Amino acid sequence: MMLVAVAKGVAAQTFTHGASTSYVWPQEQAVRERLEQWQDLKFGVIIHWGLYSHLGIVESWAICSEEEDWIPRDSSARYDDYKRAYWSTIDSFNPTRFDPDEWAREARRGGARYVVFTTKHHDGFAMFDTRYSDFSIARGAFRRDPRRDAAAHVFNAFRDQGFMIGAYFSKPDWHSPYYWWDRYATPNRNNNYSISKHPDRWNKFKEYTYNQIEELLGGRYGNIDILWLDGGWVRPARPTDLARAGRYYKGEQDIDMPRIAEMARRLQPGILLVDRTVAGPHENYRTPERGIPEAREDTPWESCIPLGNDWGHVPGDTYKTPARVLHALVEIVAKGGNLLLGIGPRGDGTLDPQVIDRLRAIGKWLDRNGPAIYNTRSLPLYRDQHHTWFTASTDGRTLHAITCFPEDAPLPATVTWSGHEPPPGARLTCLQTRSTVRWKKTPAGVQVALPRGLPADLPAIAFSWSITPAPRSK
Repeated sequence: MMLVAVAKGVAAQTFTHGASTSYVWPQEQAVRERLEQWQDLKFGVIIHWGLYSHLGIVESWAICSEEEDWIPRDSSARYDDYKRAYWSTIDSFNPTRFDPDEWAREARRGGARYVVFTTKHHDGFAMFDTRYSDFSIARGAFRRDPRRDAAAHVFNAFRDQGFMIGAYFSKPDWHSPYYWWDRYATPNRNNNYSISKHPDRWNKFKEYTYNQIEELLGGRYGNIDILWLDGGWVRPARPTDLARAGRYYKGEQDIDMPRIAEMARRLQPGILLVDRTVAGPHENYRTPERGIPEAREDTPWESCIPLGNDWGHVPGDTYKTPARVLHALVEIVAKGGNLLLGIGPRGDGTLDPQVIDRLRAIGKWLDRNGPAIYNTRSLPLYRDQHHTWFTASTDGRTLHAITCFPEDAPLPATVTWSGHEPPPGARLTCLQTRSTVRWKKTPAGVQVALPRGLPADLPAIAFSWSITPAPRSK
């Protein structure tokens, strides 16, 4: 049986996980220090890669028996047959052109500073050599390849490029008999049996989850900075969550996060725990998906947004323009967050040339204007009424104004903003050209003359000025 990709005309996934509405600051000093380091980085990539990449379909969700526009499935096939065919893809997924060094080089060239790699998505297919399941890349068609422990090679490649390392791990596991028991049908994303009636089976799932996370953090994969846990419907019962999460929350899927957190911090001191959408001490930063908060937020957060319509590689996907990504990055950083950009390698292990082109264009802009992005913090007044956003260096001594230009429009001769003004006589530097520019105060605000020779397709431009007097020379 052949699994097919989503047909043209079917909408891509638009479901967005709601972000947590509360935040608990971590108490451990090492965690707070790691959180500060992470907030300095501002831009990361999340890499979805697995069986779904080989099939060219939306990640994992095709085997979830829910009727959603963003869950495409071959409607001519019986669900059980489709699911069995999906499982059997382990026998044909053989990414012989897998090159994590290229991934890391291109991500670094694109300006990213941290990575989150999907060690296991909801389908349960492990992208690492786990001892607790035969359903992994190291047990299928790729098993004789020296790179079969894919996660190890990905983490090492990105670590060599200076990245902070994050391990994505799905809490639900649709391949595990302790989550989806083959005694019953699988009507939706949740476990398909009563935990109260079968506590021993659920306890086996808890132990299985604990053991796999322990494998990832136990040293075989080096230093891990972030444990990024997906599948927020797997959580303890909380009445407030029932009201927010609706039909996708069962209310009893407790996997004992305190025990997992204790183990994680023992094996990887200072690690950031990101139990997505589960507010509390194990969600060290919040993760709104496919969107940007309406206003500035003071607590740590990260918008995760795919470069294409889907997280994994789907042939014919439409990718966002570099300008659209950079405009989102500027807005996110000005509002106090980080951007985690989703990219999906192809089934053979290579990056789509369009992905590479976009990363390089993004990185080209950040090479010049990066000082207004990296190592900055948000300001109470973070934007003007038009297209200019403001950030401040972490020491508070330098302010930045970043003006975004509409796509496909000619560059203006001047830009004007209001809100933050350089002090009289201040030197205003254009980061794109590293030159001093002429500016003046007008009734409309600060007016700056743009330097000549700027790229016609420049998506945004950043200016910097000092707000403290330089020390006098003796």
